[in-house]
Amino acid sequence: MSKGHLRLVLLAAGSSRRMRGGDKLLEPVGGVPLLRRQALACLQAVAGGEIGAVAVTLAPSRPARLAALEGLAITALPVPDAEAGMSASLKAAADWAEGHALMVVPGDMPELTAQDFHKMATAYVGVGLRACDDAGVPGHPVIFPPEALPAFAALSGDEGARAILRAHPPALIPLPDRRATTDLDTPEDWAAWRAEAGV
Repeated sequence: MSKGHLRLVLLAAGSSRRMRGGDKLLEPVGGVPLLRRQALACLQAVAGGEIGAVAVTLAPSRPARLAALEGLAITALPVPDAEAGMSASLKAAADWAEGHALMVVPGDMPELTAQDFHKMATAYVGVGLRACDDAGVPGHPVIFPPEALPAFAALSGDEGARAILRAHPPALIPLPDRRATTDLDTPEDWAAWRAEAGV
């Protein structure tokens, strides 16, 4: 595959409903808001050349998230209908990446690293890929080939891309430990992860 054939989107338009008033994407990790930390990791992965551009989906109702990305060379993708569910973000991402392969990275997975994104990008040779943890449990990131992107237009609600993954079965790429499956949605999730990770 040619250099820059792949685009990466960081999903950050969700409502954080289960945080009971908090915002999981602004939780500090190593003194940096999670969203900024993960955006920096995405941008670091661009240096290898396989990833041509990075964008982040954002709900206009959450300006603090955009502020957390100040100064970064990342494309902001407004999702005005973010309350419709994850499908709204995925549609915006697919429109932006039209004609390219698309790596989808949820913003609430703090163990994913630039090395993980680079590993996925270099493994892509035209067939969809999905990361899994060291136990083989499928997770994220997921890379969709260009021919899969038109199907995103039919998504609705908060279903995600399950139907597309069934139609375009991805090969699994193992990442260390539980990086591919650790997502933090509640204050209890965050407290348990901080206690285990020591952060």
